[in-house]
Amino acid sequence: MSREEKGITRRKVVRFSESRAATPEEDSVAVEEPLEIRVSGDTVAITMRTPGQDRELAVGFLFSEGILRSVEDLGGVTYCGRPGEEGWGNIIEVTPAPGLVLEIERVSASRRGTLTTAACGVCGRRSVEDLMAVCSPVPPGLVLAPQVVARATEHLRDVQRNFARTGGVHAAAVLDAHGEVLASAEDVGRHNAVDKVVGTLVLGGAVRSSRASPSSPAPPPERPPAVLVVSGRASFEIVQKAAVARIPVVASVSAASSLAIDLAERSGVTLATFVRGGHFNLYTHPARLGRP
Repeated sequence: MSREEKGITRRKVVRFSESRAATPEEDSVAVEEPLEIRVSGDTVAITMRTPGQDRELAVGFLFSEGILRSVEDLGGVTYCGRPGEEGWGNIIEVTPAPGLVLEIERVSASRRGTLTTAACGVCGRRSVEDLMAVCSPVPPGLVLAPQVVARATEHLRDVQRNFARTGGVHAAAVLDAHGEVLASAEDVGRHNAVDKVVGTLVLGGAVRSSRASPSSPAPPPERPPAVLVVSGRASFEIVQKAAVARIPVVASVSAASSLAIDLAERSGVTLATFVRGGHFNLYTHPARLGRP
C-alpha cells in the first residue's frame, strides 16, 4: 500500500441527488481503529485513531502526559503479538530505558486504561491548573514574522493526502521559524494528529520536556519547532500539547475555545485562530510576532 493510501479503506455508497439515487459504488473512507498504549505491560490509554505513525502517536501521547521527558527515556516501542494474529497492530508496548521507571501515575486515574475517543484528547482534566501541572510556561525569546503564521495553514494542504480522498481526517504540522515543515500527520482525531507530530520530534531529539534531566543535556536542534498548525478548532488539549512540547505558537484553521485561550495565556503560547488567506485572529502573547 502506498503512503497516501495508508489509513484508507473502501465502502459501498449510494449518492442521492434530490430524490434520485445513483448506482451503488465504492467510496474511500478514513480508517478508525483502537490503539491500546501500554507502558511496561500496564494499559495507559486506548485511543481511536487512524493506523499509521503509531509509534510516534504513542510517544507523543506519553510525552504530552508528562510520562516521557525525552527520547533518552525510551528503551523500545513495539507492537504486541505477531503479524497475522487477530488484533495485531492495535496494541503497542512502550518500555523505558534501562534502570528507569516511567511514572504512569501522571495520567489521571479517571483517564488511565479507559477509552479516549477520536474527538477527546484530555478527558478527565478539570482546570487550567490541572493542565499546567505537567508543563511550565514556554519562555519568550523566539520572534516570528507575522507572515509565517498568516501562511501557516497553507502547509496543511500539502500533507492532507488522505483528507483529499476521504474528507474525514484532521491534519497537524510543525513548522520552523521560516515556515518550513518539520513534521506532519493525519488522523481521524485532531489530538492524535498532534501527538503524531510531537512524537516525531521527540524521537528525533528535537523536543525535550522542561523536566528533562540536566545530567543528559542535548544540543539545541538546528531548526527548533516554532509553530504547531492544526486543522479545525484550537481546543485546550491542543494548546496543552504545544506547551508541553515547548512549541511557542499554535495556529488553527478554525476558532479557539475559552479554556484554550486561558491556557495559552498562562502557558506562554501565542494563539492564532482562523488562519486563512493571509489573515488571522491573535488572542495571546502578541510580542512573539515581530514586524512584517
